[in-house]
Amino acid sequence: MVVMKIDALKQFRAKLSGDQPVLGMFVTLESPSITEMAVGLGLDWVVVDAEHGHLDWGDITAHLRATIRSHTVALVRVASLDSGLIKRALDCGADGVMVPWIETAEQLRAAVAATRYPPEGVRGIGAERATGWGEHLARHAAQANQHVLVVPILETVAATRNLPDLCQVPGVDVCFVGPADYSASAGHRGQWEGPGVAQALKDILDAQRAQGRPCGVMTTGADDFAARRAQGFRMLGLGSDAALLLRGLHGALAAAGRDQPLEAC
Repeated sequence: MVVMKIDALKQFRAKLSGDQPVLGMFVTLESPSITEMAVGLGLDWVVVDAEHGHLDWGDITAHLRATIRSHTVALVRVASLDSGLIKRALDCGADGVMVPWIETAEQLRAAVAATRYPPEGVRGIGAERATGWGEHLARHAAQANQHVLVVPILETVAATRNLPDLCQVPGVDVCFVGPADYSASAGHRGQWEGPGVAQALKDILDAQRAQGRPCGVMTTGADDFAARRAQGFRMLGLGSDAALLLRGLHGALAAAGRDQPLEAC
């Protein structure tokens, strides 16, 4: 069994190169049924979030398994720029990785190298799920460098300063922006999009698009989705599983006259 979904990756890239939106969600909860629903609804991508929250590698692999033989690209957001974490996510069968807090071209080149087998990169070869536990090692190794996705998250003021160099790093099909972390780095901790941050994110978007590289962002609801799409963002997150669940619950409770803020557990 060769796990990498090349047809799904080709479809994902074709939509982006055609300036079409690719829709997806972040997975933060344990149940792989969540990812099965995303696949069944035809989402273009899911990101299994291993940066924040409590998912372990068993949970991550279960979510990846839920996308097998589908047209939903499965990415893992690793906790940091760490070649060991990137290698492990890919060995578990991820179609690519999302790497947070990328600020320099050197960091981005290191992230790309961590996803490539030598001589193009530094990814070690293992007889794990991605290679069919070694049964298809040669085939996977021949295909992976060409097809694996690397999605850096540009989410700091420093990343904006280094945009010209970041835009020149090869091996990246799409980047993502992080409004909340960008706001914190700009001195507006705790705000989703602090003063001036909207323009800064638009600057990142415009710089990437000028180089033919699409840009993605998480949206917070229907109105925000429409606004982000109109701005030109193309990898559009509909929300996280937890956020979408809470959004639905608040709506249902409001209709019943029982809505209230979430209490701390």
